[in-house]
Amino acid sequence: VQLQASGGGLVQAGGSLRLSCAASGRTSGAYSMGWFRQAPGKEREFVAAITWSRLSTFYADSVKGRFTISRDNAKNTVYLQMNNLKPEDTAVYYCARHDSGSYYFKSSYAYWGQGTLVTVSS
Repeated sequence: VQLQASGGGLVQAGGSLRLSCAASGRTSGAYSMGWFRQAPGKEREFVAAITWSRLSTFYADSVKGRFTISRDNAKNTVYLQMNNLKPEDTAVYYCARHDSGSYYFKSSYAYWGQGTLVTVSS
């Protein structure tokens, strides 16, 4: 399984970006997907997750009400719409395919994309 994240860039505070994560390879199966981020000098942290059915979504408290995760199963693509961005959202964003366990833990994900950099200027 290969995960290709894209859509990062430089944006001013209050702006928006939409990240995409396209899966290829052995993509069969009903997998949940997640987004994590890692700021310089910090550990990778959970941002959002979505189940295969799209019936359930999960968010970190820091992004609730500003970020929206969605997916298009026909395209094997997951999205992260980020609105009202803040300088503290600056990080490399990673998409990942969930394996088992809590959606909030890195160890629950088996495959990771290469990351896309989001920089929010004040």
